[in-house]
Amino acid sequence: MDNIMSEIKMRVKKKIVLVAHDNMKKELLEWALFNKNILAKHELFATGSTGKILIKALEMPVNCFKSGPLGGDQQIGAKIAEGGIDMAVFFWDPLEPQPHDVDVKALLRIAAVYNIPIACNRATADFIISSHLMNEVYERIVVDYELTQKTRNDMFAQDDELQNCRQPGDVIK
Repeated sequence: MDNIMSEIKMRVKKKIVLVAHDNMKKELLEWALFNKNILAKHELFATGSTGKILIKALEMPVNCFKSGPLGGDQQIGAKIAEGGIDMAVFFWDPLEPQPHDVDVKALLRIAAVYNIPIACNRATADFIISSHLMNEVYERIVVDYELTQKTRNDMFAQDDELQNCRQPGDVIK
């Protein structure tokens, strides 16, 4: 059975989360300053210390979650699942183990589940932010896992019912 798809509308004013591990904060800050005029057109979110740095440097509002290791990554994941984040710029350090690596993996997974653009390095962030889609309504297609699962369960329940139906002449054991 095929997955059931649905669409989530991203408005012209995107909800963008900016996250950086400690070794990557300088690079994210440089990128954000370079793209300040574009970012100003959107609603920004960030984890704790990254958000404080961005507020001061960009001189614009940033909605802050907790620090990543203190639950911020999970808050972002929940916001993505609720439809409250349209894209993520997450400069993580692939060479530095993090105490909350499982949270990082969960955040990357939920971004994939909800098909949100996620940039994990500057080049990808540059490509995404310079896309014409940043200035347009965009409907991203996602698998509706809840409806797909319900449909599959209903299908299996019907199969079970058919197998449990007795026909005239069936021998009952």
